[in-house]
Amino acid sequence: MRAVVLREFDTPLVLREIDEPDAGPGQVLVRIGASGVNPLDTKIRAGKAAHARRTLPAVLGLDLAGVVEEAGPGVTDFAAGDEVFGMTGGVGDVQGTLAEYAAVDARLLARKPAALSMREAAALPLVFITAWEGLVDRAQVHAGQKVLVHGGAGGIGQVAVQIARARGAEVFATASSARREVVQRLGATPIDYTTTAVQEYVAEHTGGEGFDVVFDTVGGSVLDDSFAAVRTYTGHVVSALGWGSHSLAPLSFRGATYSGVFTLLPLLTGRGREHHGEIMREAAALADAGALKPLLDPRHFTLADVADAHAAVESGTARGKVVIDIS
Repeated sequence: MRAVVLREFDTPLVLREIDEPDAGPGQVLVRIGASGVNPLDTKIRAGKAAHARRTLPAVLGLDLAGVVEEAGPGVTDFAAGDEVFGMTGGVGDVQGTLAEYAAVDARLLARKPAALSMREAAALPLVFITAWEGLVDRAQVHAGQKVLVHGGAGGIGQVAVQIARARGAEVFATASSARREVVQRLGATPIDYTTTAVQEYVAEHTGGEGFDVVFDTVGGSVLDDSFAAVRTYTGHVVSALGWGSHSLAPLSFRGATYSGVFTLLPLLTGRGREHHGEIMREAAALADAGALKPLLDPRHFTLADVADAHAAVESGTARGKVVIDIS
C-alpha cells in the first residue's frame, strides 16, 4: 500500500510503498478514505512532541474515516462494508492514518455519521474527543451555565462551542477580530481577546461573577487568564494544553477547580480505548441530529501533498480543519 513515512524527525515526509497490515485479534482492517491533520502531527514530524512517544520510522496521522475491509478475530461490532471513523494511531508505536489501510483497534471506532462526508468525519476525532473529555467528562457542562471557550475558532474550540451549545449552555468564545464571524456562526458570543481585558469581559458577560466553565484550548498565558475568568466557588477550568508553570493563586482565591485533558493516553497505554469509541458514538449522534458539523479548509490535499497540508497548519493560513484525501 502507499503510505507517507517519517524516517527521522525534522526531515521531509516520504511517500512510499509499504506492506499492507493484517487485522489481528480485536482489530479491523480499514481502507482509509480521509485523514484529518492536527497541529500535533506537525509537531511530531518536527521532533517537538516528546509526549507523543512516536517511534521511527513511522506513518503519522491520528484521525481517519474509512470503510472496514475485514474484521479480525473477536470483533463483532463491525463487519466489512461498515463506514467508520475514529482517532486510531500516529503516536507511540501505532501506525498512523496517512496510508491507504490501517489495522485498527475496534474499540476506538464508531460508525461514521450519515450526515457527514468522509472528509468531514475525518476532521472530528481528536478535536471532538478532547472537547468532550474536557467539557463533559471533567466539567459536566449542562443547561443554564455560562461557558467560555478560549480559541473558539480553532480546531478544538469550534467543536467545544458546538458541544456546549448542544448541552444547553450559553457559550462565549475568544477569537481575533478576523475570526469573529466564525464564532458567531457557531452560535457563540465572540470576545476579541486582542482588545478586551479579562476583567472587562468577565464584568460585561457575567456581572463580575465569572464563567461557570472555562475551556482553554490555547495554553500558556491563556490558562492564566482562565483562572482569572472562572466563577467563584462553583467554577471549573479545563485545559487541553495545561503545561508549563502557572500560579494557582487566582484559581485558589476563587475556590474554583481545574482539570487537565491528555487525549493520547488510551493510544499510548491501551487503557480507556472503549471510552474513545463511546465518545465517537456521541459525535455521530450529534452530527446526525444536526448539532455538530466541522468547519473544513476548502483546499484538497492528497498523500502526495502532505507537506503542503502540514505547511497550511503550521503557517496558520488554514481556514478550518485541513483534511487529506486518501481514496
